[in-house]
Amino acid sequence: MLTHLAHRAPGAVGRRWYWCAGWLACAAWAAVFPLDSSLGPHRSWGTVAALGYLGAAVTVLLPSRGDARARSAALALAAAAVLPLLLLAHTGAAQSEVGVIERSGSLLLHQLSPYLDAPRTVDEVTPYLPGMALLGLPRALLGSRGPLAQVAGDPRLWCAAVFLAALWAAHRLLRAAAPRGGRRRGAVPPGTALAALVASPVVALPLAVSGVDLPLTGLLCLALALASVGRPGATGLVLAAACAMKWTCWPAVAVAVALLAATAGARAAARCLALALLCTTALVLPAALLAPGPMLDQVLAFPLGHGELRTEAASPFPGKLLADLGPAGWCAAVALLLLGGLAVAVSLVRRPPSDLVAAADRLALGLATAFLLAPAGRFGYLALPAVLAVWSRLVPRPALEPALPEQALRTRLSTV
Repeated sequence: MLTHLAHRAPGAVGRRWYWCAGWLACAAWAAVFPLDSSLGPHRSWGTVAALGYLGAAVTVLLPSRGDARARSAALALAAAAVLPLLLLAHTGAAQSEVGVIERSGSLLLHQLSPYLDAPRTVDEVTPYLPGMALLGLPRALLGSRGPLAQVAGDPRLWCAAVFLAALWAAHRLLRAAAPRGGRRRGAVPPGTALAALVASPVVALPLAVSGVDLPLTGLLCLALALASVGRPGATGLVLAAACAMKWTCWPAVAVAVALLAATAGARAAARCLALALLCTTALVLPAALLAPGPMLDQVLAFPLGHGELRTEAASPFPGKLLADLGPAGWCAAVALLLLGGLAVAVSLVRRPPSDLVAAADRLALGLATAFLLAPAGRFGYLALPAVLAVWSRLVPRPALEPALPEQALRTRLSTV
């Protein structure tokens, strides 16, 4: 094998070794979970995924006629994401969020509201907006009798389906808008790069054990892709789908509107904003009218660490450390959170993003700031901004110019 590689171009040899090192790093990351994690699903994922990453590291160095990087990414995707997902879905082992989505889907089906009136434990709290309950409907409709129903009804399967479908749609959209023949020799094809991203532990672990943030991630990627090619109507609808699942997606509306103003003008930005607000309201309002108290307590107060029950999201972020100091610390954390959001909003007006990468970076920065300064949070939340920042650099770049000069654009944005 080494003799074969020695006769190849030095650049090709180096690229293979870089990929091998990357898969070995992923294997080391995954191998920590069986040794250190107290959560059974995480230990199971780590065992299977570590072997898959090792196989990918070997595969990328094997002599072959085609692109060994693509084969290694496919193997890692199958072994570190798809296989653990199916195994855990078959056994029913999952993080508590999966049970929350299943229960909310059943409640939505029977009482049109996904919220319990008086949750007694943290596991009975539904900290999501009503749109997330739609991913629990398959379990409510199919039940869990038999292996096929057990797997097909699992919300993780549908979370993964939404995530992958959104990434696929965004990739096709951007590839059609990108200039032809722009990829340099030896560059990683976007499809291979996206497969490697999904196979990485940042995505593969949540995909297998919980999946709850993946639909949001995929929909936000698709919304930014649509905005970058000047599709305001579709952008607004996709944003509404994400915003009706979790309120942490709401900052994406401001970023997409600013991007649309840069690529398609203020009228398109206003159309997107109106559609996003109207459709989100239409999806959320029925449940809000049926159960306003439980919805406010579980969706807003609980994640902010100010509900009747204490959230288990307690990673040592600055906002959490401040909130632990008492009421004054909690108020300080919320104030910093609001100031961080205001700073990002001002940056969108003063220096609006004019392409996909800039918009994804701005949204990733805003979300990371929010997660770090919130009174409660966990390390897993940072996967969403990380994926946004990486994904935008892997997909084809649409060949579009700003619709307005920068100074005129700032003036328009301040009036939208």
